Amino acid sequence: MEMKPIASLSLDLDNEWSYIKTHGDPGWEAMPSYLDIVVPRVLEILARRGLRITFFIVGQDAALEKNAKALRMIADAGHEIGNHSQRHEPWLHLYSEEELERELAESEAAIEAATGVRPDAFRGPGFSVSETTLRVLHRRGYRYDASTFPTFLGPLARAYYFMTSKLDPEEKRKRAKLFGSVRDGLRPLKPYRWKLPEGELLEMPVTTLPILRVPIHLSYVLYLGTFSPWLARTYFAGALRLCRLTGVEPSILLHPLDFMSGSDVPSLRFFPAMGLDVRQKLERTEHCLTQLQALFDVRSMGEHVRATSDRVGLRLLEARFSG
Repeated sequence: MEMKPIASLSLDLDNEWSYIKTHGDPGWEAMPSYLDIVVPRVLEILARRGLRITFFIVGQDAALEKNAKALRMIADAGHEIGNHSQRHEPWLHLYSEEELERELAESEAAIEAATGVRPDAFRGPGFSVSETTLRVLHRRGYRYDASTFPTFLGPLARAYYFMTSKLDPEEKRKRAKLFGSVRDGLRPLKPYRWKLPEGELLEMPVTTLPILRVPIHLSYVLYLGTFSPWLARTYFAGALRLCRLTGVEPSILLHPLDFMSGSDVPSLRFFPAMGLDVRQKLERTEHCLTQLQALFDVRSMGEHVRATSDRVGLRLLEARFSG
């Protein structure tokens, strides 16, 4: 029997309020939440497929009692718990070291109180990453970071986001690095280690298409499916096969909106693929998971890290970022 290469699966548990806040719309301060809708839906699909994955949780959600049941369900189902920051602000690169220490300490405490698990994995909101962030993560004992997104399309995504949002110039300045720069497309697709003054930290990139470096996470695939379901299926299947051919063990990213439609959360109808019927959307999402499991041994990111960290030959990169 052929041994499948490893792949990992993670879900950034961005909540309704965080999308509204990032988009510049009013009303986010009330912290509207859809976690009671989406978490049971996601867990049911994962259980049916025998999958345990990594959920990156926002500390602010963990701090609210109304979300406690949904978040505890994730931990009780045996999924890995990661830290997605306290306030979900995609401009962590602007934070001082002291602000980052406080941000991580608050989110760690809230997540541990809600789930019983103290996270040691991190993904920055909007793929926000800096040397300072990596140094603070290393100092606080994190096993790995998962904030890099090696694509050349970041500036295009940011331009589209600015055109469709309601942001003033100051808010756009804060978001000036959202989705990264063209140079990010040159970062490695395979796991590597950051070289820091205090030591090293493992980086697990979100996988993009080898060679072309265009996104292959499910939100992008579902968006393609609004034009042609056949194109979306063929694109994702081809991307996974190219990963196998090039020796890339993919780390595939999910979002809550991959499991929801505009009928579930009317305030987010403006997002791509939110016009799909929820049943149709869930079928397409699960089909992608079927394709992934057919070619790879799918695990949580933490399990992927354990299988990777002892390998010889991991690249060592200086943690340098453009200003």
